[in-house]
Amino acid sequence: MLRKGILGCTAVVVAVGLAGCSGASKSEQTTLRIAMGSPGEGLIKVWEDIAKEFESQHKDIKVEFTFQKDDTYKYIGLPNLLSSQNAPDLYFEWAGVRLNNRVQEGYAADITEILKTTGLGDQFEEGSFNGMKFDGKTYMIPTAGDVTNVIYYNKQVFNDLGLEPPTTWEQFLEVNEKVKAAGITPIAVGNKEQWPAGNWIGHLISRVVGEQAFDDAMQLKKPFNSPEFVNAYTYVQTLWDKGYINDSVNAIADNEADMLFFNGKAAMHPIGSWLVPTAEEEAPEFEMGYFNLPSMPGGQGNQDSVIGVLTGMVVNKNSKLVEESIEFMKLYSSSESSKKLSAAGAVPITKDGIDKEAMNPLASSMNDLLQGAPVVVSPPDMGYNIEVANALYLATSQVLSGARTPGAALAELDNTIAPLKK
Repeated sequence: MLRKGILGCTAVVVAVGLAGCSGASKSEQTTLRIAMGSPGEGLIKVWEDIAKEFESQHKDIKVEFTFQKDDTYKYIGLPNLLSSQNAPDLYFEWAGVRLNNRVQEGYAADITEILKTTGLGDQFEEGSFNGMKFDGKTYMIPTAGDVTNVIYYNKQVFNDLGLEPPTTWEQFLEVNEKVKAAGITPIAVGNKEQWPAGNWIGHLISRVVGEQAFDDAMQLKKPFNSPEFVNAYTYVQTLWDKGYINDSVNAIADNEADMLFFNGKAAMHPIGSWLVPTAEEEAPEFEMGYFNLPSMPGGQGNQDSVIGVLTGMVVNKNSKLVEESIEFMKLYSSSESSKKLSAAGAVPITKDGIDKEAMNPLASSMNDLLQGAPVVVSPPDMGYNIEVANALYLATSQVLSGARTPGAALAELDNTIAPLKK
């Protein structure tokens, strides 16, 4: 009977946008439960303010939040919440692989039609839904996006040496050689915590082996120690062998590499979009530009891909408050709420939320880069098992510092994650 009831409700969705189904269940559930990692005190207050406004518009519904530490939420908290008796109706998730896992597990509602009928979908550019659609169906409402790696460059150094941002790997090596000949470290990386190079090189690997092969290895479907992955790491090895990377690559943190770059001691710095506000605060006079990872020779992946994180809110497929969840997110995505979110330090991803005139041009450009990407590659530590990501990051740190050959590093990687396959 339950199955029949669900099917009956689906028929109503197409006709009237869920008007009858969720309303019939309000007497059974009057608490709208929302779960996420902790966004910080300022943003928590905004979420709570939006909840109060929503409650004033829906007298029979109380909004209840669950905030958890990010790592706890990502790996333990959310799975436990979703399988609990008081599962969230609406929950935060990362687009791409993680969202697809939720779809396969039966915890993500298909909201394709209701986005259209309520007008919520019109609040976003089409590119904002990158990684949120599978088989033509949409499963997430976008809330934020970050490009997690591009290669920043010192405009003064490039101008002095007559250099242009490279678009191919061969050009990239030529730029590195000219910078090195000028007595400047070509690339500064602070890889003490291993994720900075892990993001950058993870993107490079996906470009070389192809997104599917990268995904298969990260999901333990195929070994890492293969000719394709060895080939990808050979490009990384070249950067160390030619002296293009700072010797301290694995000894310093990402913020220390920031300062090497800002102080003119390195010409390039691969890191995420957050370097823009960091530069505004730490080095306001510093002039920098950026370029996406250059295309790789014979690469099997999309050579215009972007590595980044798009996040959003997912309506639980098992929720009895689907329509109400969408109404809450429509309020969250309004221009009024976007102003509050911006004031609290967030960068809303809605059409109304992005003030391009007020936004730093580099930040605006990266927002366009992410939304226009034909393929968005998930960072290893965001889209996949953290143990697999950490093993990949260790292998990357070994090759990038010349400590191991590509084959040896990948063999150790496979050995490290072998227990996960049992």
